[in-house]
Amino acid sequence: MKIIKPLERPVLRDQIYEYLKKAIITLELAPGQRIKDSDLAADFGVSRTPVREALKRLEDEGLVESAPGSLTRISPIHMQEAKHAFTVVATLHALAARLAVPVMSEQDCADMEEKNRQLAKAMQEKNMIRAVEADDAFHQVFLEVCGNREIDLALERIVPKIRRLEFAKFSSLEGLRSVEQHVAIIEACKAQDAGKAAQLTEENWLSLGRVLTAES
Repeated sequence: MKIIKPLERPVLRDQIYEYLKKAIITLELAPGQRIKDSDLAADFGVSRTPVREALKRLEDEGLVESAPGSLTRISPIHMQEAKHAFTVVATLHALAARLAVPVMSEQDCADMEEKNRQLAKAMQEKNMIRAVEADDAFHQVFLEVCGNREIDLALERIVPKIRRLEFAKFSSLEGLRSVEQHVAIIEACKAQDAGKAAQLTEENWLSLGRVLTAES
């Protein structure tokens, strides 16, 4: 049987997409910044085709904007869109918690405690990248345990819109009580109280949204 070698272009497109997505979220590529597919292709050492495909995917997700005349730029951060995104994200994470808690193990709770300790340490050190990673890892426990791929897919599309805001306004998070809120969530998990865990998880995300979308 002849084995067909996989095409490389989709791999290049996906790699470029992931790189650009991370650069947009962390503000390495700033909101409103103009970009050219020709320049990006030269930087990546590839043809324009995989770059254009990656940019189209980012545009579909609202992270890139294009206009007549071949103008392409990183989408500005729209506060109203972020508010709406937080509402959806909070609801989806609450659903994941509600589904996960009845089948969670002691090890799952221990994993959440460890991720919360990492979050507390990152916040003390004012390391925003590690703080965001630790917070993601904390909530990822629910997502993995509940096993509902549709929740993951929905979040993958929405979360980048609010992650940019976290990086842009990281200093605003110093007074946020996320670590303490996480402790309460873990206690609800240990008590196998799915309703309370879901409620606390939703409030955890909504409180973050209120802080980040508050007028300066």
